[in-house]
Amino acid sequence: MNGLSTMPTTAEQARHALLLLGAPASPRLLVDVHSALFDGDLSVPALAGLRRDPASGLCVALNPDLTPARGLVALAEWPLEHRIVTPARSRSDGLTAVIRVAEFVAMRPGAGRAAHRLLRALAEDVPHGPEALDLVAATRVALDAPELTAAVEAEEPVRAAVVERARTLSQDQQLYGLPAVPHQRGGE
Repeated sequence: MNGLSTMPTTAEQARHALLLLGAPASPRLLVDVHSALFDGDLSVPALAGLRRDPASGLCVALNPDLTPARGLVALAEWPLEHRIVTPARSRSDGLTAVIRVAEFVAMRPGAGRAAHRLLRALAEDVPHGPEALDLVAATRVALDAPELTAAVEAEEPVRAAVVERARTLSQDQQLYGLPAVPHQRGGE
């Protein structure tokens, strides 16, 4: 045995899934997407060890207070504004990811059962998605909903302020966030 492997590394597998989704995602979603659509052996435990490894190219998504967004993995190469998660933007990114995955599966004529199970699971997060004849069309309707559009626009000033504040941080802090400050008892 020569030790050479053509199997992508865990980081490369996570990167494939993140590039397809186009937004920060949970390790479970990355594993589900990768196992349904790509070759490899990506696992949640393997991902856990990579989130703070600079060589992996992975990092954490950030909350508006610049603390790590619990359980969300992002690509370190993504611009800072792409790694900040807010409620409406996360919803919009999630819907966009459904469209991206559905279109990817549609381009693969031999997509197997795993890909179709993944689409069914993703459809659960789309209004009327499970019963939609066209998941992409149903997702676009949800994405273009006036409430969501208004909420995303309302978050933009907050997101811009967070990006501006984050630019004063070190590169390491921009990738992995600031430590959470524990609540103090008795001080009001």
